[in-house]
Amino acid sequence: MPRRSCLPDSLRWRGVGWMEMRLLQADAARRLNVSRSVVQRLWDQYQSESSVSRRHVSGRPRVTTPTEDRFIAPSAKKEKKHYCAAARCRPLCSIREKNLRYYGAKTPSQCMSLCKATSYEPRFILESDSRRLLIWREQRTRYHQSNTLEKHSYRGGGIVVWAGILLSGHTDLHVFHGGTLTGVRYRDEILDPYVRPYVGAIGNDFILMDDNARPHRAVVVEDYLEGHILEQMEWPAQSPDLNSIGHLWDYQGLLRVWSSLPISASDNLIDSMECRCRQCIQVRDGHIPY
Repeated sequence: MPRRSCLPDSLRWRGVGWMEMRLLQADAARRLNVSRSVVQRLWDQYQSESSVSRRHVSGRPRVTTPTEDRFIAPSAKKEKKHYCAAARCRPLCSIREKNLRYYGAKTPSQCMSLCKATSYEPRFILESDSRRLLIWREQRTRYHQSNTLEKHSYRGGGIVVWAGILLSGHTDLHVFHGGTLTGVRYRDEILDPYVRPYVGAIGNDFILMDDNARPHRAVVVEDYLEGHILEQMEWPAQSPDLNSIGHLWDYQGLLRVWSSLPISASDNLIDSMECRCRQCIQVRDGHIPY
């Protein structure tokens, strides 16, 4: 039987009672299934403090059982990329951002009957710029072949694309060739050739929703929207769960081709905006399962 790692107060008082009855410390340790040094410290604490309660110790308390500890050790050796907790890809919201999320979710819920177009432009990195990966390994095995992952010395290329969805359809996939996305490029390559023709076809019920990127809030973009009377949905920053088009990249990663994306997938995401805003109001600025 393995020895106890700690004694509850009931067994501590029982051990003190045995020693007051002149039982040897070795016999008391054998009955309590602990080492003799534990019983000796217990008896010294009782004589000096008249108490056997556990003293306050520094450090984090143990949250795992001995059975879980025996499972963690071989798991770390088997899967070296195992972490104790998975990092949730959720943005950290301050109190101000939470209030903006709460009141921002109330505003678009009043105009869900209008035709809304959502745009988004992600950057796909072809090669990660990080060359370090935390793993579980034994001591003095840093340069072992099994612990070495070969990577390119320099960061690989990347590509920025843009796409928009609306009820019963979506735009073509636009690729930005060279350079970074700026407000001028967003106006000349996206708003003028893609967004403005849809406004003329749909009419006054058109509402544009973007992802609050800096090029979307540039002065040249704001002037263009005001000059062509394009209504834009205002919603708080750092709220990816309120942006419906972000989920479509999961479909696109599976289908590989944007043109093959089913229309029903984008329609369901657009129709979910009312539910997203309602849940955001119910949890009062917290995260929602989207």
